[in-house]
This record gives sequence, C-alpha cells and structure tokens, in this order.
Amino acid sequence: MGIERELKLALAPSQHDDVARFFDQRTGPGKPITLTNVYFDTSDNALAKAKSALRLRRTPEQWLQTYKTLGKTVAGLSERHEWELPVAGEALEIDALLDTCDDSKARSALERAAPQLVALFKTDFRRITWDIEREGSQIEVALDLGEITAEVDGKTHRADISELELELKSGEASALSMLAAELRGAFPELDPEDLSKAERGYRLRDQCGGNER
Repeated sequence: MGIERELKLALAPSQHDDVARFFDQRTGPGKPITLTNVYFDTSDNALAKAKSALRLRRTPEQWLQTYKTLGKTVAGLSERHEWELPVAGEALEIDALLDTCDDSKARSALERAAPQLVALFKTDFRRITWDIEREGSQIEVALDLGEITAEVDGKTHRADISELELELKSGEASALSMLAAELRGAFPELDPEDLSKAERGYRLRDQCGGNER
C-alpha cells in the first residue's frame, strides 16, 4: 500500500502557459504526457459510498489500474491510500488488486462491488510534469488540462479539468504548502481544489441525473 499526499490547486486554462514557464525557468522543460482514464463503480455507486475510487489509466507505455480511498482533503491538501498495478490491456484485473489491497475495509468494498462494476465516466487530459526539491523533500508537479466526460441517457456531458497537482514523493508534507505558497505569491488567482477528479466525475453524473444515490 502506498499513501498519496498531494496538494491540488485550480487555475484558469489561460494561466497554463504562464505556470509552465514558471517551472521551465526553474527546473528545465517539463515532460508532457497524454492520459486517458476510465472510472468504474456499481450503478448505485457502492465504491463512492465506501469513500473509494477505481480507475483504469492508459499511458503511452502501459495500462494501469488504481484503487484509492478518497481520504480527507483540507485546503487542497489530501492524503489517500493508493494501490496501483500494471494490467495487460484495456481491462481491470480485480483479483490482482484484491491480493494487493491490505486495508480490510477498502478490500471488502471492492470485493462486494466487483461483480457489478461498470464504466461511469472518463477523464482525458494533457499533463506536464516537473520534479522539484524543497527543503530536502522531493515533489512532482503536474499541470493538467483536459475534460471529464460522462454518458447519461445517450448524451455526453462535460466538465473542464484545469489544475495543478503537487505530489510529495519523499520528505515532509510541509514542503507542499511551502511550494503552494510560492506559487500563490506568483499567481494569486490559484485556488485550493478540494475535489479529486473522481469526485468531480461523480458530481457531473449527479448533475445530469445519472447516479442512483
């Protein structure tokens, strides 16, 4: 089991180039990548009710499945349990996740939901990443721009993704707040984002009448 610690900031799409230049000038050019993600749950959102999220991600190199507990987020800073495994192709491998998941509550929720899992919504976005060091702590910065899509009653509903994620790779979580304060000094319009992409996807379906909650 890994513990994901990250701080998320929302920004206007028009700010992306300026934020990218901010990091390029300090660390060198960022690494661009395109990511496609499909989120799964039961029709009555059993995983969401258990404060969990299940994702299948396509990267240029491989497919990955990720199971997370939604955890707690305050002022954009979140801490979540996370289990991530490569898979052979465009399909979940639930048994492998169950074998890896070492949290009994999260494992039970996934085991109960497994027979009824369906794809609920997608996220597609372009990500640029930089590796930053602050006070001996290592941080991965990810600048995301794209959209969430959900199919409800034959119609496609969309919501923008425009955010900056600061993920702690090693060291102290205080380094995230330090970097966020530096960023907000340079870009006062940046706002803490307390909702994950998964939570925003569920909200989009809710707004479209696609969830049985």
